[in-house]
Amino acid sequence: MLKVGITGGIGSGKSTVCRVFSVLGIPVFQADVEAGRLQNEDPKIISELIGIFGPEIYSKEGLLNRKKLASIVFNDRGLLEKLNSIIHPAVHREFEKWSARNSNFPYVIYEAAILFETGNYRNFDFTILVVADEQERIERVSKRDHSKPEDVVQRMNNQLMDKEKIKMTDFVIENNDNQLIISQILKLDQRLKSKSHVWKMDR
Repeated sequence: MLKVGITGGIGSGKSTVCRVFSVLGIPVFQADVEAGRLQNEDPKIISELIGIFGPEIYSKEGLLNRKKLASIVFNDRGLLEKLNSIIHPAVHREFEKWSARNSNFPYVIYEAAILFETGNYRNFDFTILVVADEQERIERVSKRDHSKPEDVVQRMNNQLMDKEKIKMTDFVIENNDNQLIISQILKLDQRLKSKSHVWKMDR
């Protein structure tokens, strides 16, 4: 079984791409969803986050105020790196357990908002980058989150630029309005299944 990481800048449409892979029968691990669960349920992580950001980062019900946390880290790269150093290793450990339970598939997908920024891409057999034109991304996120365009741009600036990530990735899916993503995904699915077969033969 191959482990494939997939990422894309905010508004690129990586979640849409992952839904197509799911329809094709490929298991998808949503790293950001798992991170949210751990931040609310893992005592060690909760303690570490309180130690850095203060007890007010959690509600009286014990739930993380994700909006407040995001507003803090998106304006402080140092704190963002501290947060990532706590969350990402824990999430990857959960992914390894999940992968073992899905080892009968030719490949599985790890979906994450950031993959190259943390160096986590090195833990995968292959990586996929979903890209889209900047203006389309801004319009998508502004409409989806009811955000101001300048706020979207600020969030985008906290991620590596696509031209840097393209140098490190194995496959690129273009998700612009004038591109058909289904055909791109179907071709990639066949390539990954073929590579998984070769990988098994080499074992």
